Amino acid sequence: MTAAPRARIRSVAIPTEHGGWSLTLEPATLGLLVAWSPAGGALAAAALLAFVARTPLKIVLIDRWRGRHLERSALAKRLLAAELILLGALVVVAVVTARHSFWWPLAIAAPLILIELWHDMRSRSRRLLPELAGTVGIGSVAAAIALAGGAASGVAAGLWLVIGARSLAAIFFVRVQLLRFKGHDHRLWASDLAQLAAVVAVIGGWRAGIVPGVAVAAVAGLAIFELVAVRRPPQKAVTIGSQQVVLGLTLVLVTALGVRAP
Repeated sequence: MTAAPRARIRSVAIPTEHGGWSLTLEPATLGLLVAWSPAGGALAAAALLAFVARTPLKIVLIDRWRGRHLERSALAKRLLAAELILLGALVVVAVVTARHSFWWPLAIAAPLILIELWHDMRSRSRRLLPELAGTVGIGSVAAAIALAGGAASGVAAGLWLVIGARSLAAIFFVRVQLLRFKGHDHRLWASDLAQLAAVVAVIGGWRAGIVPGVAVAAVAGLAIFELVAVRRPPQKAVTIGSQQVVLGLTLVLVTALGVRAP
């Protein structure tokens, strides 16, 4: 198989699921379904606002990295400042009303988010490393929301594990599908290995008592679907993205029901 130019692989955009609202919606929804609380609601709103704030932040970082000050730079700074003030207010509400401390997942995720921002600043956000770091890092929101609502640390860790495993599998699957659709060089084994890793990860969580069995079954079902789908005719990016949103939210619902079941 002829090797494709590296630039082609790095420029593949991940549709909707890993570049849109679903990126934050899935972990936020999962956390709220498992342990709803006003503090969790504030954290979920903060996470969504942080997603919105990433756009002006990216502009500011890129312009500073390239040593330029444009009209858009000033506008982005003003918008970012307003969003950060609101974000800070939401975090204060969460801290004041939270039942338990929720900081440890966010602290662990911080280096992953910094990796993503570093690549944002250098206009390399669509490479594999920042996509993985960003999606796994944002999964910490599910754990933080659950903790703020009074869930145990083990439950919170299990939620993050499910979201992380699902994100890992989806990123590789979507990348391979888009490369196939564009007629570029691709390796099916990369997607297959990611599906296997996701299933192994949640099985490990189940054996540790932090992931419900139904979540393992759901992740395994998604893995089988993606093992088959990656061998069928490739679909358009918008179709893949919409498909991933539905699959992701289905996994969220099943996992939440499994955690809350007696």
